[in-house]
Amino acid sequence: MPDVHFSDAELEQRRDHITDFIRSQVDAAGADGAVLGLSGGIDSTLTAYLLVDALGVENVHGLVLPGTVSSDENMSDAERVAQDLEISYDVIELEPVIDSLLAAYPDAEGDHMAVGNARARVRAVLNYLVANHENRLVIGTGNRSEAAVGYFTKYGDGAVDCHPIGNLYKAQVRQLARHMDVPEDLVSKTATAELWADQTDEDELGISYETLDSILVTHIDGPLSVAATCRLLEVDEATVEKVRGMYERSEHKRQVPPAPEPLH
Repeated sequence: MPDVHFSDAELEQRRDHITDFIRSQVDAAGADGAVLGLSGGIDSTLTAYLLVDALGVENVHGLVLPGTVSSDENMSDAERVAQDLEISYDVIELEPVIDSLLAAYPDAEGDHMAVGNARARVRAVLNYLVANHENRLVIGTGNRSEAAVGYFTKYGDGAVDCHPIGNLYKAQVRQLARHMDVPEDLVSKTATAELWADQTDEDELGISYETLDSILVTHIDGPLSVAATCRLLEVDEATVEKVRGMYERSEHKRQVPPAPEPLH
């Protein structure tokens, strides 16, 4: 499979590029720092490390936002990241807000997709509540692989002021995390958005991150045809077409909501 990894020199260059980006975004907004949600996963963990690198410990505020479907391990890891980095953080329970939403609209009870997306959107509301109160930016934790196939909740984890790791494929996220001395158990743990019980990212996507990254690099972001991609990666055409379909169907998530063209 094609190598999406950076050299050691490229890793340091990318780290500097991202931390410069973070500082420029905060400075341009006249903000006093950053707020991010900490899930215990590698994307939010690497983003937290980069924020501390860019802004200093005192200018980063973490939010741990557990719900009933959140595992104790992930929430413990989220707090561990905040404690290891010595950033301020709060733990805010999601479920009272979700219960209020379902009391207002009980027809959605049991709809794991609708309620799962509501959890992501409530997290975004809480992120902005804290960020507005403290004059901080809300920092996204989305990566390039997930953005390309729409694997995020519109106005949920996609509702942020900037995405520092948004140009990194998932393999590159893990590689940069190792470069920045993130603990290996966090780097290599199974990815989950924890929108419903026992959910994992790769199960929901129906494809491994390794295969997804390779198809994105060669076919979606790269020049190869479907047939050439299949030959190079030794994957079947249905897998490549699946990724192509996810990319095309999720285009609306990566754009500003459209409006009609003005009448002349």
